[in-house]
Amino acid sequence: MKSKKFSFNLENLGCANCAAKMEKKLKSLDGIDEVQINFVNKKLFLTFKESKQLEDIHPTIQNICSNIESEVIVSPILSNATSNTTTNSLTHNHDTEESCGCGEHHHDEHDSCGCDKHHHDEHNEHEGHNHDKNSSSHSHNHQHGGEHSKGELLKKVLTLLIGTVIGFIPIVFDIPNPLGIIILIAGYLILSYKILIESAKNISHGQIFDENFLMVIATLGAFYTKQYPEALVVMLLFQIGELLQDIAVDNSRKQLKSVMNLKPDYANLQTNSGVVTVAPEAVNIGDVIVVKPSERIPLDGEVIEGTSFVDTSSLTGESVPRSANIGDTVLSGSINGSGTLFVKVNSTYSNSTVAKVLDLVENASNRKSSTENFITKFAAIYTPIVVLLAILLAIFPPILTGTNDFSLWIYRACGFLVVSCPCALVISIPLGFFGGIGNASKHGILVKGSNYLEALNFVETAVFDKTGTLTQGVFEVTNVNVANEASLLDILSDDEKSTLQSASDQLLHVAGLVESYSNHPIAKSITKAANIPSASDQVSNYEEIAGHGIRATLSGQSVLAGSAKLLKKFNINFSEAPADTLGSIVYIALNDTFSGYLVISDQIKKDSKQGLEELRKLGIQTVMLTGDMKASAEIVGKELNLDTIYSELLPGDKVDKIEELLHKKGKNKNVIFTGDGMNDAPVLARADIGIAMGGVGSDAAIEAADIVIMTDEPSKIAQAIKIAKHTRKIVTENIILSLGIKFIVLFLVAFGMGSMWLAIFADVGVALIAIFNSIRALRYNL
Repeated sequence: MKSKKFSFNLENLGCANCAAKMEKKLKSLDGIDEVQINFVNKKLFLTFKESKQLEDIHPTIQNICSNIESEVIVSPILSNATSNTTTNSLTHNHDTEESCGCGEHHHDEHDSCGCDKHHHDEHNEHEGHNHDKNSSSHSHNHQHGGEHSKGELLKKVLTLLIGTVIGFIPIVFDIPNPLGIIILIAGYLILSYKILIESAKNISHGQIFDENFLMVIATLGAFYTKQYPEALVVMLLFQIGELLQDIAVDNSRKQLKSVMNLKPDYANLQTNSGVVTVAPEAVNIGDVIVVKPSERIPLDGEVIEGTSFVDTSSLTGESVPRSANIGDTVLSGSINGSGTLFVKVNSTYSNSTVAKVLDLVENASNRKSSTENFITKFAAIYTPIVVLLAILLAIFPPILTGTNDFSLWIYRACGFLVVSCPCALVISIPLGFFGGIGNASKHGILVKGSNYLEALNFVETAVFDKTGTLTQGVFEVTNVNVANEASLLDILSDDEKSTLQSASDQLLHVAGLVESYSNHPIAKSITKAANIPSASDQVSNYEEIAGHGIRATLSGQSVLAGSAKLLKKFNINFSEAPADTLGSIVYIALNDTFSGYLVISDQIKKDSKQGLEELRKLGIQTVMLTGDMKASAEIVGKELNLDTIYSELLPGDKVDKIEELLHKKGKNKNVIFTGDGMNDAPVLARADIGIAMGGVGSDAAIEAADIVIMTDEPSKIAQAIKIAKHTRKIVTENIILSLGIKFIVLFLVAFGMGSMWLAIFADVGVALIAIFNSIRALRYNL
């Protein structure tokens, strides 16, 4: 049965631990196939059976989420292109229905969207700027994800000040009891009334192990033991810590999202009545847009008028602008230089480069790393265990010691309750991974999930395709060697013989005619050299033989063009090119007679040698798989100092070699394969991590791999591994810091060497430190 996939905004979601509980609860629903909550982006993605409708399941989702965190509002992300209730895909599954908002496109189908994920840049107040408000499926009038407006922040600060002043009046002025206690309790209630209400709601919904409830019990315990000032101060410190934590998380999100500040706010559409400013989603293929100096290019297209330089650093990490002239392709998300460009649009916004890049970066957190999954499971058992220990600490020591001093041990147990919240871990770990993914994207490296970023830490072998990966993939015919002139004369017309006077030109012409039906890069280089602009009607019975070459009929004559394997397959006697020939060899046979061969050369990329050297410094073995001749492959391998070279491989042979390398790899080690993302899809899929040399705007590369190198530079792979290692270091630091301090404080509190103030630090203080530490993953400089 087909599945439906939906996405939702979780407005006002503020607790990472609560998000984990929501995810677990939703997974238990009947008919739900998959659930992911992205705490960083405040989004819920779920997949359920086709028989269910959104209107049927939405109330259930809202009820579950609000029962766990009462202020959360679950709002579906709907497509503005249609009024149906389908949204984006969570995973790559071509059998599912999907449409999407806010750039949440998962490559299978890209519907237009109107979500409010607009990142207003310097053109936000551009003269004549007229946003199409109706195109947005969301209102801008609310604060998404609980982000604090200045008014909300001021209200919370005033509440804290008023509660603090009133609560401290009896302490400062030494007002006697019971009046002093009454005033202090009044201050406590002002500080904690929201927590008390939230706790009561959660208890009614069966959510006992909630941070609010635990804090209430802890402070009421302090009241019970007559530690009135401490109860007030602990609640005050907790509220201050929570406020600072919310602000820190919000700022972290803003910094992380600034990496994705690519989305253009508008497009200048050229119409019969002049230039009109519209939403990028409203522009169709074939329309002409005007991109003024310093504006962000809203859609992919071809320059039809004007010249300029284009800054693509936000997409590729390259600081050097690219020239844009008539006939050149420009990409959405880039920033135009000083010239005005007229661009003919060649893709809708939802299929544009910027939409796909935003999708990859924003949704990378949906694929969780093993560390995140472990922390989520750990948090689920950590809190109940600590609460149970708190109960035991309050009851058994006074009984066993015979002192019956329950007040002392209840006070210590309250410290346990404060420390029991795992928010420091549950918040900081995903923020750390998202920071690493954001950092990678700044360098033109798109990582599709935290799991892939984590896997880069354990790479043992890096396998490369040759053409288009280690080499430029730009082929040129560098030599034509004729072996039998007579065979050419039999196949050429009189006009062709008179025009093509040399035997080399004649062999190249024949090869160009036969290759004119192929889209292979080598075939294109031959047709270009032979000046054959389109498929020739002289060719019939055209057949591509995978891994070998082409068989066809030209002017009634049989023609073979391909590798040495092709001629051997048809038992053609021929002389192979010299072993030191640099390039790919295309052998030609006419009517079962060897006529000669062409040499097509490809240049090694400038940074391939540096990139492979960086990998070797990281202790990673390098392997090359190629279908080229052994001699040609070895020349490239020697130049790049590769550890192992496998040549003359068919597509299936490459998969077999990857299987062999996977079988030989060490325990918990990974094999990565880097290819062009189109011809190497089977190998990319089979490797532990598939990396595509995507090039900017390459649809096939973005679809095929787990990681996409937008600049086609092999050196980026070593950079990605360094970013992954730095991110893992930060995540490990957060785990050790959070658990270490919590366990130490639990020990100190249990033996009377720590107060609840120290417990507060172990909760919100450590969470703040871990959050700020996570941001270092975004700021790491290579």
